[in-house]
Amino acid sequence: MTDYCHTIINELDDRISELTYEQNNSLVSYENAIVLVLQKIEEVKKHIQEKGFKDAEEEILFFKQLKPQLVSKLIFFNSIYKIETKRPRGGDKIIRKYLNIELSKIKRYFDANLEFYKYYRTNSTHLDNKYFVRGKHDIKLSLDTYYFEADHNFTTSHDYKVAKIIANDLIQVYLEDQLNNNSQKRIWENPPLNWTGSKTSLIELIYSLLSQGSIDNGNADIKIIAKTFENMFNIDLGDFYHSYLELKARKMNRTKFLDSLRDALIKRMDEQDEK
Repeated sequence: MTDYCHTIINELDDRISELTYEQNNSLVSYENAIVLVLQKIEEVKKHIQEKGFKDAEEEILFFKQLKPQLVSKLIFFNSIYKIETKRPRGGDKIIRKYLNIELSKIKRYFDANLEFYKYYRTNSTHLDNKYFVRGKHDIKLSLDTYYFEADHNFTTSHDYKVAKIIANDLIQVYLEDQLNNNSQKRIWENPPLNWTGSKTSLIELIYSLLSQGSIDNGNADIKIIAKTFENMFNIDLGDFYHSYLELKARKMNRTKFLDSLRDALIKRMDEQDEK
């Protein structure tokens, strides 16, 4: 079950990357992403209905970790779609006020669910049998109204809250990036540095930073990271996702640039030690 879900999630991430890149993060791309996520959730739901879980431990794993990864994408894209369709026209002050109001909604949800945030963030497990096993809900444990209307064969009392926490982290990054846009534009007014290596090398570096979780704890959108590097180094990466697929397809030395970076740094250190 775990391998099946990870395959679905990876396929979904790849397809969403293609969609949002091809359509340049337009409202249409968000609409298509929502449809795609819904299809995958339904596919997983049918799989669970047919196969079930081998034990309570597997059920907890699914509702605490796997399903929330899928549902968080639905919450994220639906939220961004609504934020962008309601974005007011006007100057910087009006836009900043609007975006800050959206950020405050995330803070209110955090305050209203503080105890569960603490439980989830600290990787606690003592209430998992109530939070993440179907039919074990406790009305005293701060249930969302959503739970009472949901399909209880595919929902526990708190799996949606986990998805909401994951989505809120991503939405916060998105909103803060929007707020920082004007500041970044002022930075880019200075003469940019120029990337003098190959585009493929830079794409290899970008994906390695994303995979390591070195930027925004791994929550940053690959397109935002790529755009930042394009602006920083005065380069057009073009279809960077296709270039990444070519990197994956290499039969030998898939991390050629990263290996050369390591060798170059070690050589520099050795030469300085010899002086």
